[in-house]
Amino acid sequence: MQVIRGLHNLRDEHRGCVATIGNFDGVHRGHQAILDQCREQAAKLQLPVTVVVFEPQPREFFAGDQAPPRLTLLRDKVRLLGEAGVERVLCLPFNDALRGLTAEAFIEKVLIDGLGVRHLVVGDDFRFGCDRRGDFHLLAEVGERHGFSVEHTRTFTVDDDRVSSTRIRTLLASGNFDAAARLLGRPYRLGGRVVADQKLGRTIGVPTANLPQPVRSLALHGVYAVVTELPDGRRLPGVANIGWRPSVGSTRPVLEVHLFDFDGDLYGQRLRVFPCAKLRGEVKFEHFDALKQQIGADQRRARAYFAEHTLQRPEAGASVSQHPETGAQGPGLNNDDSLPLASAPLAREAVTSDSSAGTPADHDDG
Repeated sequence: MQVIRGLHNLRDEHRGCVATIGNFDGVHRGHQAILDQCREQAAKLQLPVTVVVFEPQPREFFAGDQAPPRLTLLRDKVRLLGEAGVERVLCLPFNDALRGLTAEAFIEKVLIDGLGVRHLVVGDDFRFGCDRRGDFHLLAEVGERHGFSVEHTRTFTVDDDRVSSTRIRTLLASGNFDAAARLLGRPYRLGGRVVADQKLGRTIGVPTANLPQPVRSLALHGVYAVVTELPDGRRLPGVANIGWRPSVGSTRPVLEVHLFDFDGDLYGQRLRVFPCAKLRGEVKFEHFDALKQQIGADQRRARAYFAEHTLQRPEAGASVSQHPETGAQGPGLNNDDSLPLASAPLAREAVTSDSSAGTPADHDDG
């Protein structure tokens, strides 16, 4: 997998490819279907698959803090694209220079002179260029003159509805992690590196691992029953607060995880955290005693949830076994079938107590 940052880093060896363009936020099953189309053509033409993405995403450039939260950061997006068979990712900085290009200039600079595209896969509703003149028909017309073909994406549906990043955000905000996983093709997860924080949890016997989060990655806010994957492969149940911790006064969003029945040093380690069920929204408590009492109630509710929904946990250092024919993986890092994902919040207040739980966008930006 090659990541090419900016047109100025394109070289002759990058020319000639099957390409697609988009945000690919979440790299969900709809995106995976597009990538399947690209791989089909790439195999016929014996060319690599290249995905063109933008950083920041266009809606983030125009809407700023009002843009929808991301499902995946660029690092995770690139990893998922690589796992889906993409050989190259061209990441274009979305700035005033790029937004000022006409549709024809974009085609010439990026697709023809830059990538030497031989086949392009885009949606038939795809629009681009400062004049908004760029669409599927213009691409097909220019392609005929310059020797590349254009194919529109196939609509991918689940439960008779189109899979989209917006639909997944709505499901996550509503606490339906089971349905979100079916649209993503995997359980939704967050992660990061554990850093030292205020250590208030230790004072009440509830030590936490604190993972700072970029503001735009917060598709979730509130308190959740979670499963946390340690670097050695163990998956442990626990409870987590995702957000700004209003009772403490954080200066940036944090994923704060308490692992049940765990005693160890996690500072500096990278963790993967899988939200399984929403317990409640974020609430500001005026007194520390009230916060302490609520933390105890959150733990009891999360423990009860995991007691009811058995979690299969690999032991420390467990290897990932792979079926010799199907490639299916056994217990270990990728045993996602064992995650007990809820289809709704565990209590009514999980929805009503947090007004910032994520208003979905009115159209897809993925």
